[in-house]
Amino acid sequence: MANKEPRETVIDAEGLILGRMASQVAKRLLNGEKIIIVNAEKAIISGKRLSILREKQEFLQVGHFRKGPLHPRRPDRIVKKAIRGMLPRKKPRGKDALKRLKVYIGVPKDYEGVEKEKISEADGRDLRGPYIKVSELARNIGWKG
Repeated sequence: MANKEPRETVIDAEGLILGRMASQVAKRLLNGEKIIIVNAEKAIISGKRLSILREKQEFLQVGHFRKGPLHPRRPDRIVKKAIRGMLPRKKPRGKDALKRLKVYIGVPKDYEGVEKEKISEADGRDLRGPYIKVSELARNIGWKG
């Protein structure tokens, strides 16, 4: 029996709804796929801008800056934590699944010519209500990028 390499998929997060994308990616990671997410800062969170920002600011008050819980402020880490929340990360299969995930701000040179996939279930173009981009959320909570 040959040890086969997991299939590698590059997903472009531009215009995708964060929660829906995260659930789809989590399922695929648990099935053994290796997933690379590019343009993480262009993913969107549906809801009213001010209520999302207020909710996040309140959540940032929880904990101690040295002892934790540590709150991500970079867009790629916000996206990765959303996906991590949908994995059984304390079990071996969840840990392995999280190791197969890579999230990037923008498109790295390694993946510029590669065909990128869009998740149709998470497409934000059909969204009628208000939304906020992950980059805008990150800048409002302390990202300097």
